[in-house]
Amino acid sequence: MGGSGNPPLVGRREALQEIGRVLDAAEDGYGFLAMVGEPGAGKTRLLNELADGAMARKLPFVAGRAAEFEQEMPFGAVVDALDDRLEEHTLSLPPAALRLLGTVFPALADLTGEPPAASPESQVARYQLHRTVRHLLEELAEPSGLVLILDDLHWADDATIELLDHLVRHPPRARVLVAVAYRPAQASPRLAALVDAAGPQGVRVTVEPFTQSEVREFLGPDVSRSRCQALFKASGGNPFYLEALAKMADGAPAAGTALDRHWEKGVAPLTEMPPAVRAALQVELSALPPQALQMARGAAVAADVFEPALAAVAAEMEQNAALTALDVLTGHDVVRPTTGGRFRFRHPLVRHVAYASTAAGWRIAAHSRVSSRLAELGAPAAVRAHHVVRSARFGDTEAIRTLVEAARVVALQAPGTAAYWLRAALDLMPDNADGTYPDRAELLVELTHMQAVSGHAEEGRETARTLLGLLPLDDTVRRARTVHMCAVMERQLGRIHEARALVLDELRRITDRQTPEAVLLRIRLVADRIQKIDTRGAQAVLDSLPESAPGWGPGLTAAVTSMRTMVSYGRGEVEEAIGYARTADQLFSAASDNDFADCLDCFAWLVFAESFLGMYDEALRHAERLVSISRTTGQTFILGYMLTGRSRVLAQLGRLEEATAVADEATAVGRDLRSQEVLAYGLIQQCLTASWRGDHERAVRAGDEAVANDTGSGEWWTHMAHVARALAMINEGRLEEGATALIATCGDGTLGLDFSTLVICAEALACVRAAQENPADAANWADIAEAIANPALTGDVGVARLARAHAMRAADPAGSAVVAAEAAGLLAKVGRRPEQGRAELAAGLAHAAAGDRSQARERLRAAAEIFESCGMRGLHAQTLREQRKIGVRVPATGPPAKGSRGGRKNLPFGLSPREHEIALLVAEGLGNQQIAERLYLSVRTVETHLSRVFAKIGVSSRVGVATAMNRSMEI
Repeated sequence: MGGSGNPPLVGRREALQEIGRVLDAAEDGYGFLAMVGEPGAGKTRLLNELADGAMARKLPFVAGRAAEFEQEMPFGAVVDALDDRLEEHTLSLPPAALRLLGTVFPALADLTGEPPAASPESQVARYQLHRTVRHLLEELAEPSGLVLILDDLHWADDATIELLDHLVRHPPRARVLVAVAYRPAQASPRLAALVDAAGPQGVRVTVEPFTQSEVREFLGPDVSRSRCQALFKASGGNPFYLEALAKMADGAPAAGTALDRHWEKGVAPLTEMPPAVRAALQVELSALPPQALQMARGAAVAADVFEPALAAVAAEMEQNAALTALDVLTGHDVVRPTTGGRFRFRHPLVRHVAYASTAAGWRIAAHSRVSSRLAELGAPAAVRAHHVVRSARFGDTEAIRTLVEAARVVALQAPGTAAYWLRAALDLMPDNADGTYPDRAELLVELTHMQAVSGHAEEGRETARTLLGLLPLDDTVRRARTVHMCAVMERQLGRIHEARALVLDELRRITDRQTPEAVLLRIRLVADRIQKIDTRGAQAVLDSLPESAPGWGPGLTAAVTSMRTMVSYGRGEVEEAIGYARTADQLFSAASDNDFADCLDCFAWLVFAESFLGMYDEALRHAERLVSISRTTGQTFILGYMLTGRSRVLAQLGRLEEATAVADEATAVGRDLRSQEVLAYGLIQQCLTASWRGDHERAVRAGDEAVANDTGSGEWWTHMAHVARALAMINEGRLEEGATALIATCGDGTLGLDFSTLVICAEALACVRAAQENPADAANWADIAEAIANPALTGDVGVARLARAHAMRAADPAGSAVVAAEAAGLLAKVGRRPEQGRAELAAGLAHAAAGDRSQARERLRAAAEIFESCGMRGLHAQTLREQRKIGVRVPATGPPAKGSRGGRKNLPFGLSPREHEIALLVAEGLGNQQIAERLYLSVRTVETHLSRVFAKIGVSSRVGVATAMNRSMEI
């Protein structure tokens, strides 16, 4: 791609200008460009211009493309782009990262001298791979930057789109420009949404057809006006179609009558190749010498980027004859050389027509020849599977085993591809298969799992039901596991009632309700009741279960006790819940990872219960182990819940950077699963952690998306989505709007939420009303907080005392300071550092209002230290401002929260909150790139805001901004 071989470009002035702007922006940081247009519209030609522009700027680029007939190949376009570069580049990434990358990139597969699957690092969720690829791009971008060009992504596999989704939501911290091209009608919704997900860094260029005047320019002065008009009408202005029709008219006059008939009929929609264009390409290929045409057909079968030797095998040609034919193909510009002695067709549509021109039987035999040759060369099953799936005969045991092996190799990193190959293997098996074939039921179990974790829950649900129809009624163990998996997928699809009905129906078939398989299904019912905060229904099921029974394994015993913990807490029996939690901890610690294979999802509720009970060390220890087990066993369909629980605990302890990273992974898992529920769980934590850190725009954006995923089920997570967004709005400074939303969600304090969250909501509302100088309503919310907080839960009591301190500040600032200090002590005792910091800040403000500057300084100093250590930028900046007000000399530092308690009216020079943030960072000495990274903005956005700052302050330099901001903070 790129280079001086491109003919002069016709039109495209706006597209070229946009490409130039994107390349200029890539000099400063990350960017994402989507080139969108119909087949043949000129997307690849514009990507070539992008490559040329990158070279002119001495900006390295790599390019790859997805292929129509290899759509199931994992990460195909990314491997095509990067693999050759990796062969030449010495990487400094850790060995574990290299082993993980070796599971995807052939160039790195042999670095450790062992098969990639043998390393424990390969047994991870896809998110880990995505993050490692991001680090790889950051390294490849040093020191000159990198442009990653990926063409024809409408044919990309799910794994590639998931990776790109991660890159736009978690951009590389380097000068990396990712440019993609795809056809809009064939693009998946997730691919089409990438440019919007990229935010300010995303640019979409729509490649339109030529105008009639551009067609005349393209065809040149030797073509008559009438012929130009006819070609314009027949091609619809599509450049590739235009070129093909022009060649047909010029090179095959005998076909003119047929062509005219196509023109008279008009053109088919450009999402399908017009008949006239297909005819033109067929004429072009049929004009080739017979051996050259045979080689073209063999090449179309062999691969998108093909080696001559393999194409010759497909074409059944002797090597010398094949090379001679290849010379003819290159001479006629049917194929073009690439790198490493390989070739590819000049355009995917040419390959499409060459492939389609083969007879069906010949095509099957050609794929079979290629598959056999690859097997002789020792190629892995995953490389051969593409040809096997297109050539295998029904009942072919070797083909079935190859497809199963290939599926198992790629299962962890590309479960969608694994599902495709497993489905193909099953389709090749006779219904009454004997022992020479793999076990059909086991393959259906694997297929169900792959469909579940790849986000194809609808297909997985149908597979699971097929499996249930196959399994005999007395195979209760496998039936229970299948029903459990099917119920999980029904839930992910939002079919909560169907999930419950499925479980109940299977339970009716089991006569002994205390067997492990029956208990597995019964605790599934308990989990559903917990989601609804239906403690009465959950307790009714648990009352019918013993503590243990013969045949129960350690994992199942621990799971039942874990559920008792959550239900006891939900009933307000805190002491009982703590007792169950301690027992569950002992059982959990004594069991092996394998003991949790069937009931792992139950333990998410143990983590949440422990977080509500203030047992943070235990919760974190359990969450970390559960995440590890989920990854190593491939149970990513429940990983999102575990990650969310872990993020919640980390945030409560003030480890906000870690909490943010874990919440990001939980959200990525939800997107991969295409589950509204799992996605919302992650988004809730993204919203809460971002809000604590002072990144209010990101917090509100995540909160909005979480609420948008509310399915109306009325379950705990749907209420939490509204709570998280409301708290983010309050912290942003939209006090009344946020308070109204929060009251609408939890005002009656009885439905849909846990006690701990209700106490937090009441404290937030007391704080808002105090800031709005409404002490009576603030006192009312403090009363509610104290009524809800259980005396046995020190953390909740501390939050309730903080609510009381807010309510007292106006009338009794000295008393408020005492109560806030008490709250800080209680919160410090349990390790809830963010809220401890807020209590210290409240005590400092109250002491200052009471005129006790000495105590105010001490409390504010303590608050500043906590906020700084936790990474709570907004509250840290607010605390520093309060310190300056009482005469403490502190340096200027990071941006305040947009919604700091002073509100928008206190910002100097009429600056907006975002402009104020940027101005403070300028005063701190940060450059535009550093500001962009700190605030998760593009450099271009920072520059735009900064120009407005200059105008509002009335200065023309960064020094002037710094001087003005420092003066504005002096008392």
